Amino acid sequence: MINNKTYQNVIDVIAEIGNKHQQIATVTTGDIYDVDLEKNTKYPLMHVNPTSVEANESSLSFNFQIFIMDMVSIKNDWTTSTAVNKTNEKEVLSDCLSNSIDIIGILRHSKYQSQAMDDINAPIYFSSVGQSLEPFTERFDNDVTGWVFSITVEAENDFQTCTIPVSA
Repeated sequence: MINNKTYQNVIDVIAEIGNKHQQIATVTTGDIYDVDLEKNTKYPLMHVNPTSVEANESSLSFNFQIFIMDMVSIKNDWTTSTAVNKTNEKEVLSDCLSNSIDIIGILRHSKYQSQAMDDINAPIYFSSVGQSLEPFTERFDNDVTGWVFSITVEAENDFQTCTIPVSA
């Protein structure tokens, strides 16, 4: 018997993977415009933006955009940058890319999912392969930079009609 997985199960697993990652300080979910980007937000930040769900023959495909971002520091006395305003943007992009690859790897290799949830019986999901990661800078109110990628998470679903709560 298949234990059907819900949207809440999928979000909880993805969020917990981010929470357990030692280089991600904050995990949020929902519309990207709802991200709290105030100065008191702890960075690096991982944001999970749901985009759609596809009901396939025996599975559900949950589609997400995942943003990994961090604050960019600007210092006039930095000498390693050739820009007018010296920033650590390249370092932040590099770190956020590494964190993004970590999240993709965990979703591809499901044994880490149950470890992240501290439960051997935690729901296991399978993700699509071939993610394209897109860098962004200053996309929001403050100076943040990072990477965004789309990922599809597959969950088995047997579409049991016996358990639908309808009157006969």
